[in-house]
Amino acid sequence: MALNEKQIQANLNQVPGWEYTDGYLTKTYKLADFKASLAFVNNVGELAEEANHHPDIVIQYNKVNLSLRSHDEDGITNKDFGLAEKVENL
Repeated sequence: MALNEKQIQANLNQVPGWEYTDGYLTKTYKLADFKASLAFVNNVGELAEEANHHPDIVIQYNKVNLSLRSHDEDGITNKDFGLAEKVENL
């Protein structure tokens, strides 16, 4: 079930650095170099597969942008926040 704006804002406290922008939860990670970015993305991919919930990923050398949204619910759900929390624990 998609969360409303108030619920989304309240849950953002659980995932430091994540923002709610244009209907997505997003965060850009800055890593040491391209190799570190690839390793990070592979770790995110493992979490995403376990959760059966897949983020949009953009790699720009040492920066990785993740965007989360539950397309089947047409909004942000607890699944998005759950995956964001797991990524934060990498």
